[in-house]
Amino acid sequence: MNTLQVQQQTMRLCLQGADAQQALSLAQTLLQDQAAPGLRAYREAYRARLLAALRDNYTVLQRLMGDEDFDALALAFLQAQPSQQPSIRWFGEGLAEFMAGPLYAEALAHPALIDCARMDWALRAAFDGPHAPSFTAERLRELAPEQWAGLTLTLQPTVQLLPMTWAIEPGWRLLRAWEPESGEDAPDLPEPQALDHVLLIWRQGLETRWRSLDSLEASLLRAVAAGQSFAVLCDLVAAVQPEAAAQLVVQALGGWLAEGLLAEA
Repeated sequence: MNTLQVQQQTMRLCLQGADAQQALSLAQTLLQDQAAPGLRAYREAYRARLLAALRDNYTVLQRLMGDEDFDALALAFLQAQPSQQPSIRWFGEGLAEFMAGPLYAEALAHPALIDCARMDWALRAAFDGPHAPSFTAERLRELAPEQWAGLTLTLQPTVQLLPMTWAIEPGWRLLRAWEPESGEDAPDLPEPQALDHVLLIWRQGLETRWRSLDSLEASLLRAVAAGQSFAVLCDLVAAVQPEAAAQLVVQALGGWLAEGLLAEA
């Protein structure tokens, strides 16, 4: 069956209400047809486009691994998890999990690479995530004193609390600022240290932002994400610093407002 015949037969099956398996079988026949170099070229171009999308979504990871190792990872991922999304933007969502899984773990040069992949993806998700109307200081000033205890806060949709096991942020910052096309050598990177901590990621205006959290603020933001009240936040701080619990929560709240972390409920 030549290319034109396969195309015509596919069209007939579609018009006749053929099931998905029949259409898929015909598509596979067409793609495997050695007399169809144009389609083979299309298949290669499609794969190249997916690899380019991974490089774009994982800019810092690609710079850290280098072209050869990153492309090997990307091809292994593409083979194991073909794109299922209609938008190429979301290809690569499970890359970090793939790196930690049995199909790739032995090839992993350093476990900190997984955290790098997770940070890259979280920032990209924050960049084009939705934005809700901001909760402002003016709204707080409208509250009566008796309303504060029951106040619940809402995080912006782009806010993520990302658990990390390695302190990769110093090296990540250097690689993100590096411009390979400038001809400058790659920066010397500090050796990542094992460190369990939480990374706060969000978008403020048109800029993605991140910072590492201490354990207390991470607990407070998790409580906010879980819908806990201002009184519960005060109790969390009081368990650590009972003499200034309310004051410390108010200070944290002021910082969250300034950073645009909070949304109207």
